[in-house]
Formats: sequence, C-alpha cells, structure tokens
Amino acid sequence: MNRATEQLIERFYRAFQQRDAATMAACYHRRAVFRDPVFELNGANIGAMWTMLCGRAPDLRIEFDGVHAEGDHGRAEWQAWYTFGQTGRPVHNRIRAEFAFADGLIVDHVDRFDFWRWSRQALGLPGLLLGWTPALQAKVRAQAQGRLEQFLATHSG
Repeated sequence: MNRATEQLIERFYRAFQQRDAATMAACYHRRAVFRDPVFELNGANIGAMWTMLCGRAPDLRIEFDGVHAEGDHGRAEWQAWYTFGQTGRPVHNRIRAEFAFADGLIVDHVDRFDFWRWSRQALGLPGLLLGWTPALQAKVRAQAQGRLEQFLATHSG
C-alpha cells in the first residue's frame, strides 16, 4: 500500500466532487496521459477537459471508493450522475480508474466504462441501437474532441 498516492487519488476525487478542476489538473504530471472511451489526451489538455466537463454539468454528482495504491500504480472506482447536455437525458455512469504515478503526480490515467450502457442513457434510442458499434463510438469521440477544441479556443489566453 502507498498512502501518499492513495491520498493523491482521494484529493483528485474530492476536488471532482467540488467541481474544482484546477485542483484536479494540479494532480497531473506535465507529461501525463489520459484515456477513456471518449478522450485520448495529454498534458494541459487533460486539465482543460476536466474544466470543460465540470463547467457544463451543473447537476454533476460524484462518488468514489475502492481507492488503492501499490508502488507506482493505483486504482479507484467512481460513479457520476449528471444530465447529458446534448440530449437532456439523465446519466449514471460507473467508472473503473487506473493510475500510474511519477514524481508524486498522476502520469497515466485510464478510465474504463461500458460505452454501450452510457450511450443508451445519454443518447436514448440511437445509443440503444448503435452504441455498441465502432461508428457511433467514433462519432461521439469526434464530437467530444470538437467541443474540447472549441472550449480551448474560447478559454485560452
């Protein structure tokens, strides 16, 4: 068990619960990489993603547990409840996070969740019928990346 890295994970999720994206971003190493079924990001773009997501979900609720760290790796389980902005549909997502650490910060963060389950909730019938297909997954990824690029363009310097 590595208490310092467990505390870092807990700090990250407590900040997420408060929608404190600046503190979340400060938990990442400058060379960090983040991946989930929707985003593949590195460096400062990770913090920008959390800033965008925290700002767009006024009803966001986060719970986390199962925090554990061993050596330079850790994990946690977390859940999010929010209204998906593009459709106005309620979402309850269950996520399994895996971390790697360097210099006391997160250097690799992978969030895994059932994309089809998420798409059924967020997108309704299209998600039910097509959420398992690579085509819909690619479309959602492209739209999310476009929203992040637009966010970066309007919130930089």
